[in-house]
Amino acid sequence: MSKILIIEDEEAIADLEKDYLELSGFEVEIEERGDAGLTRALKEEFDLIILDLMLPGVDGFEICKKIREEKDIPVIMVSAKKDDIDKIRGLGLGADDYMTKPFSPSELVARVKAHLARFERLVGSGVPENEVIEIRGIKIDKTARRVWVNGEEKAFTSKEFDLLTFLAQNPNHVFTKEELFSKIWDMESIGDIATVTVHIKKIREKIEFNTAKPQYIETIWGVGYRFKV
Repeated sequence: MSKILIIEDEEAIADLEKDYLELSGFEVEIEERGDAGLTRALKEEFDLIILDLMLPGVDGFEICKKIREEKDIPVIMVSAKKDDIDKIRGLGLGADDYMTKPFSPSELVARVKAHLARFERLVGSGVPENEVIEIRGIKIDKTARRVWVNGEEKAFTSKEFDLLTFLAQNPNHVFTKEELFSKIWDMESIGDIATVTVHIKKIREKIEFNTAKPQYIETIWGVGYRFKV
């Protein structure tokens, strides 16, 4: 299911757009302020963004510019302003489409579907899809070496990422500290398996809701660790 973010300060319009999109099978989130919308657009994973031009906090032009600096997903800009200069500026900043209010909700849905289909064709015809592991709210992008926990990206060191990925790829398998050390650390680090314990602790601080009662990486006393699914 494609996930869409609507950044729109007019509640009635945002709710109407959301209703029509959800009826068409999309998952939809709404943000009324530009600054909050920009934060979510950059930190979370959305397949398409519907962006109003005039917003409190940060305007649509600035949001579009910031999104384009980091992401390549479709952006549909909407506005009550009919001036060609605004349309030209919006498209020049990287918006994929520009719709002038008022417009038909069914037309918006049609354009959303068209842009998503076009984007999927472009992605599918080019670079191979990233290898991703998803387990109970944790998303590990092995290709990009990025990790999200419940939609929020977390920063991992190289070894933390390698250790988490290895455990997640081998769920329900108990590994000793020695085995994990051998798999993750190079020969220069040999002799100090306590580093495994330290890295497990740091990983838990980033992925666990309660580190005292871990839901993902379990300690099997006297043996080692396992990733529970």
